[in-house]
Amino acid sequence: MSIQVYGIPNCGTCKKAFQWLKDSGITYEFINTKEQPPTRETIANWVNYLGFKPMRNTSGQSYRALGDDKQEWTSEEWIEAFAKDAMLLKRPLFVKDGTAVLVGFRDTEDVLKAKLGS
Repeated sequence: MSIQVYGIPNCGTCKKAFQWLKDSGITYEFINTKEQPPTRETIANWVNYLGFKPMRNTSGQSYRALGDDKQEWTSEEWIEAFAKDAMLLKRPLFVKDGTAVLVGFRDTEDVLKAKLGS
C-alpha cells in the first residue's frame, strides 16, 4: 500500500495530517504541490473520485481572486483552474494506491483510519 500526500510544507492542516500519519504508523510520500504541481490528467482523476467541490481551497487568495462566475463553473472548468494554479486545491489531498481517497483533514478518527489505514 502506498499513500501520497499532496500539499505544501508550511500548511498547518498538512502538518497535523503528517503528525497523525506518523502517530498511526502509516508511511507516506509527501508531494509539494508548489514544486511539483499535479498534471491536468492527475487532477481530472481526482475530480472523478472526489468531485470538484470538496477539492476547492475556498479560503485561499487564489480562490478569492477568481471571478464571481466560479460558482457556475463545471468540473471541466475547475480541472483547468486546478491545473493552472495548484494553490486552488484544498490541502492535504490523500492518494492511496493511485486513487484519491480524501481531501482536507477534518474527518473523525474512525473515518481517517478507514480511508488511510491498511
